Amino acid sequence: MIENYLLYLRFLDQKLNTFFEKQKPYIFCKKGCAGCCKNAQFPYSKIEFEYLSFGIEQLDVETKNIIIKNIDDVLKQKEQFKGELFKYDCPFLINNVCTVYNYRGIICRTFGLANVGADGRMKVPFCCFEGLNYSNVMEDNGNKISAEKFKKLGVDQEPVAFNTNYEFLTDPDFERGFKFTFGEIKPLVEWFVK
Repeated sequence: MIENYLLYLRFLDQKLNTFFEKQKPYIFCKKGCAGCCKNAQFPYSKIEFEYLSFGIEQLDVETKNIIIKNIDDVLKQKEQFKGELFKYDCPFLINNVCTVYNYRGIICRTFGLANVGADGRMKVPFCCFEGLNYSNVMEDNGNKISAEKFKKLGVDQEPVAFNTNYEFLTDPDFERGFKFTFGEIKPLVEWFVK
């Protein structure tokens, strides 16, 4: 079944590469910025976690030990957390670099693009408000794309939103089409709870 998931990932990555290329004038992701890897929940399906586990096996012992410590720290924080929505830094992030980048989950692969929100409107990634993706075309109040800023850039491709929501990309239609099952979906850290 993992082979079929890999076919799905190949299909997804081709689509995402096209989307990122089309939005290149608005994308400022770079190795080490890592804001998307912090203070979040990171939904992962069972098959995504299985693939991630294969990536962990490929790491050197020192890196694995750091990750194990990071996971233990996150689980301790979760134990002490009293609120409703526990957010944490990804335990696979070391020195602001993803140690399992090639094995990362769907949510990680899609972050950075503007997507279609539940209300059907364009939703930019939060890093926009930190001077990164789409910040060069957003109105100062951050509510919508500025036609004036877009025109000043002098680029042909306008900023657009794609349907890259996690719920859509883990839809049963993809399971049927690629003949695999995503399985249970839960926050990444919960896959490590014994």
